[in-house]
Amino acid sequence: MACFLVPTAEAIVTTVVKKAVEKKEIKENKKDDSTVKFSEKLGWLNGMLWGGSGLLAFEHLWHGEITPFFPFLTAVSDPSETAEMLHEMATSGTAMAVVVTLAWAGVVLATNKISVKKLEENRIKGETSE
Repeated sequence: MACFLVPTAEAIVTTVVKKAVEKKEIKENKKDDSTVKFSEKLGWLNGMLWGGSGLLAFEHLWHGEITPFFPFLTAVSDPSETAEMLHEMATSGTAMAVVVTLAWAGVVLATNKISVKKLEENRIKGETSE
């Protein structure tokens, strides 16, 4: 019904945070090319959240659960359906947002390990070539 609204809300928040982090990184003018910037990593999460939310919204539109006129969500017109919709948002929507965020965290951890390993290899190569 409206489970896609939870990951969409998270995507909105992470988009705002990403913009703030980008400004901070530009202000600090970090020139470290060996690691992936945190704003780029947040961009990955944004892509996952916006993409998944968009697909879910399309699926709900396809099944007639979203309309192009107010109140937009068909479940809002009936109080019993509204309660079911809120329950779905609390369970399915939250679960989807958490799973996507955990998958992103796993990718970020893997990326960090690879970056550290590359830095160590480059440091060792630099020491042996001198």
